[in-house]
Amino acid sequence: MKLYEELEWRGFIKDVSDEALAKKLLNEDKITFYCGFDPTADSLTVGHLVQIIRILLLQKYGHKPIVLVGGATGLIGDPKESGERKLLTLDESLKNAEKLKVLLSKYIDSNDAIMVNNYDWISKINVIEFLRDYGKNFSINYMLAKDSVTSRLESGISYTEFSYMILQAIDFMYLYKNYNCRLQFGGSDQWGNITAGLELIRKTINDKDDILGISSNLLMKSDGTKFGKSEKGALWLNKELTSPYTLYQYFVNTTDSDVVQYLKSLTLLEPDKIIELEDSVKSEPHLRKAQKELAKEIVVFLHGNKEYENALKITEALFSGNILDLSKEELEDAFKDAESFIVEDENILDVLVNNNVVASKREAREFISNGALYLNGKKIDNEELILNKSNTLYDKYYVFRKGKKYYYLGIIK
Repeated sequence: MKLYEELEWRGFIKDVSDEALAKKLLNEDKITFYCGFDPTADSLTVGHLVQIIRILLLQKYGHKPIVLVGGATGLIGDPKESGERKLLTLDESLKNAEKLKVLLSKYIDSNDAIMVNNYDWISKINVIEFLRDYGKNFSINYMLAKDSVTSRLESGISYTEFSYMILQAIDFMYLYKNYNCRLQFGGSDQWGNITAGLELIRKTINDKDDILGISSNLLMKSDGTKFGKSEKGALWLNKELTSPYTLYQYFVNTTDSDVVQYLKSLTLLEPDKIIELEDSVKSEPHLRKAQKELAKEIVVFLHGNKEYENALKITEALFSGNILDLSKEELEDAFKDAESFIVEDENILDVLVNNNVVASKREAREFISNGALYLNGKKIDNEELILNKSNTLYDKYYVFRKGKKYYYLGIIK
C-alpha cells in the first residue's frame, strides 16, 4: 500500500485539490508539507491527535513536516459555527503558542521537522500592505462561498473572523516562498482556508499546478456526534489536564462501531495489525482486543509505558475493588478528573445522601444490608459510622463504591 492509498484507507482524505498531483507528490516525490495549530488554549485535545498522526505518517514516508503554531492567527480566531471567539491578548496567544511548540516537540522530532510561529511574519505586515498586497487577491463573493463563512451569515460574523482565511493563505504563501512547502493539510473545516492559500500562491507567485491542499474528515462517533470529549469535558494531551488513566478509560470503552476508525486515525499501527484487530471485533467482540490495543497505543504514545502500566493497575484495582492496592499517587491519578466532595465529622448516611451517592437514607440502608456499599475497599456495615480522619486513606481521602462500578471521592476538610 502506497502512502496516498494508506491515507485514503485511514480516512485521512476527504477533499483534495488535485488527486493525480497528490498521488505523484506523495507516492513518488519527497516534499515539504505543513499543518497548523492555533493556540486557542495552552494544550491540544485528542482531536488534534489525528493531525499529529498524519504528520508522522507522511514523515515516515520521507516527507518533511513544517509544524506551524499560529501565534498570529490565534489572535484572530477561525470562524466557528457557534459564534464569535473570545479574543486572546497578545501575551496569552504567544505564551500558549510556546507551550504548544513544547508539547508538539514531544511527539514530532524537531530534528526532522521545522517548527514555526506565524506571528514572526504576519506581525510585520501593516494594514496597507494587507489590503493592497493580499486583500486585493480575494473577491468578497469568493470568500462568502466558503463553508466557514456561509454557516455564520445568518447569525453574523465580524470582519475580524471573516478575514481569517486571508491570514492562513498568507501562511501557505510564506512557507511556499521560504521553504518550498508544496502541501497543506488539515481537517475538513479548514478546506476553505486551504484553498484560499492555493489561490493566493497561484495569483501572486506561481500559476503552475505544483501545490496541493488536502483535508480529512473530522473524527466523529458512529452516532454522528463530535469526537473528543468525555462526560467531564475535553480530553487533553497534557496529562496535568487529563490523566493517562482517564484517557485509557475513555478509549478502552470505545464502541465496537467506532474502534476500527479510531485505530486508523489515532495510532500508527500497521494496516495488517489493524485489520487483524478488526477481525477480532467481528469474531470475538467480548474480548475487546481492539479497544485494549487502542487505549494502550494512545496512552503509550502520549505519555509512555510507565503511565500506561499505572493506568492498567488503577483500572484493575477499581474493577476488583482492591483500593488498598493503590499508592497515594495512583489513587490521586484515578480520581483526578472525577468530581469530589468535602467531608467533615459527618454520619455516613448523611454523607451518602447529601452528595448524591444514594437518593435517600432508606436507599442507603438497603445498599448496606445487601453488602453493596464500600468505604475504602471495605463493606460498610455500620449505619452510625462517623467519618473523621481515623477512617481516611492517606489521612485525606474517602473512596466510596456503590455496587460494582460506581466510585465517589470524599476529601476530609
